[in-house]
Amino acid sequence: MSLRLGDIAPDFTQESTEGPIHFHEYLGNSWGVLFSHPKDFTPVCTTELGEVAKLKSEFDKRDVKVIGLSVDPTDSHAEWIKDINETQNTQMNFPVIADADRKVSSLYDMVHPNAEDTMTVRSVFVIKPDKTVALTLTYPASTGRNFDEILRVIDSLQLTAKYNVATPVNWKDGEDVVIAPAIQDEAELKQKFPKGYRKIKPYLRMTPQPNK
Repeated sequence: MSLRLGDIAPDFTQESTEGPIHFHEYLGNSWGVLFSHPKDFTPVCTTELGEVAKLKSEFDKRDVKVIGLSVDPTDSHAEWIKDINETQNTQMNFPVIADADRKVSSLYDMVHPNAEDTMTVRSVFVIKPDKTVALTLTYPASTGRNFDEILRVIDSLQLTAKYNVATPVNWKDGEDVVIAPAIQDEAELKQKFPKGYRKIKPYLRMTPQPNK
């Protein structure tokens, strides 16, 4: 059964480059990003892990704990991390799960049932503090993931979790947002959106980002 948005992210205990990880305990009350890799010493994934290490402060600002996963054992991860640090000019600063037994990959339905290898293990899961899945993405092995986009989505998820708004196409933090169509009462609109709003259509109303 594949994971759907709103499902509880499966809990697990697994070895990692920073010792045993009890996943829900590791996340605590924070948001989480779990992103996976088909094997160690792969070129695209090397660049991705290095980029996430460089972006760690951005994830920290958003109270997001990042954790990688690769379908290889920890001793292989340790050697790969040396390459990541060297080639990407960074220092790894988050754990990478060892999933040689595919326990976590199977829990999260990352391996296609007809795949002969692990090349389909290229998934991203954003997990909310209540442990529900807020976003899923799966990439082909040939295409590097865009972690600026993942940060942008997290900004949207965190904003829309607190306010009755949605974010429009290509939205970035600080730009106008969409008022939820369910809010129609004028007094409620004034109360919730004191900065005012523009009515483009009855169902399309824009307002400045509430928390800016």
